[in-house]
Amino acid sequence: MKRPLKTPAEKKMEEKRKQQNRERDLAGKISRSILRVLLLLALILGFAGYRYVSNALQPLSSSSAKKVEVEIPLGSSNRQIAQILEDKKIIRNAKIFNLYMKVQNVADLQAGYYDFSPSMTAKQVIKQLEKQGKDSAEKQKKVLVREGENIEQIAKAIDQTGVYKKEDFIHLMQDDNFLSDLAKEYPDLLSDSLKSKDSRYKLEGYLFPATYNVLAGEDLKTLVKKMIAKTDQVMSKYKEQIEEDELNLHQIMTLASLVEKEGVNLEDRKMIAGVFRNRLARDMMLQSDISVLYALNKHKEFVTLKDTKVDSPYNLYQHTGLGPGPFNSPSEAAIQATLNYIKNDNLYFLANLKTGKVYYSKTYEEHQKLVEEHINKPKDGQ
Repeated sequence: MKRPLKTPAEKKMEEKRKQQNRERDLAGKISRSILRVLLLLALILGFAGYRYVSNALQPLSSSSAKKVEVEIPLGSSNRQIAQILEDKKIIRNAKIFNLYMKVQNVADLQAGYYDFSPSMTAKQVIKQLEKQGKDSAEKQKKVLVREGENIEQIAKAIDQTGVYKKEDFIHLMQDDNFLSDLAKEYPDLLSDSLKSKDSRYKLEGYLFPATYNVLAGEDLKTLVKKMIAKTDQVMSKYKEQIEEDELNLHQIMTLASLVEKEGVNLEDRKMIAGVFRNRLARDMMLQSDISVLYALNKHKEFVTLKDTKVDSPYNLYQHTGLGPGPFNSPSEAAIQATLNYIKNDNLYFLANLKTGKVYYSKTYEEHQKLVEEHINKPKDGQ
């Protein structure tokens, strides 16, 4: 049986479908061609990019035995360090080196003086920067802030470097503009200290006991900021504990400065901190000899009755509370003892300076007996 002939309209529709199919095939071929070209281009660009980055991270001169001293200033960012290394012709490209450090999560690069060579790889350069720079007796000096030292004692240590003068340091401790700038930078740490009235030095107690390197050209403000930054770093570990304490941070630092000098071992420091807290809770004067010596602004082996009457807001034989602020720079151990004090019922303690043993008592009568026994006890033959 013969198929019926197609009408002109049907022929026209069939031709149109064939044309559409041809156009789709052509578009598909073009798309595939473009995709292949783009893929090839991406591969070429990727390979070129890889070669560029890889080449930028290669040693500047692998055969060079040359040594170049490079100074990395305190506070330099990774980007700034990369630029210094490029300028000193240690690396090829600062931007690529900085990008590489970001990818590798490189942080905590150290300031100081380093001996680099153009033959070093990027990894070798970074590994070197993660260590402390040259200790340089040649170009670097140190300031040692000892535990329990006050501002004026620290001033002497700073003066001994030969880099700064103690008079300039004391002047800086009283510079309101400098103190205001520090308070803006460390509000949680210093706000209460700067509000305190009658304090001799607002930064007393906040220059953390440690050894500080003095880099060439480093000004006095930078050195002090390192000390404050160290205190902030240490105290931030105890932020939650301080927030739960009945004392604020400034009061804790003040109490810790007394505990630093009154106790020797951790157990006694914790006990003494507890005794001081008991007296504070009862609004009793702390009667600490440490406060008298600070008020007198002198060192004495023994405090006399006359000494305890010195007119000073720091004299805790004459005033209740903790006074204007810290009496020295307390150690972290003293701070820990102050925060983790041992709860007890004692209101008095007595330290035997010869044996180092500390005696505790709940009443004044008990305390006086201990004084007679360990302090006023007659010598043999008398």
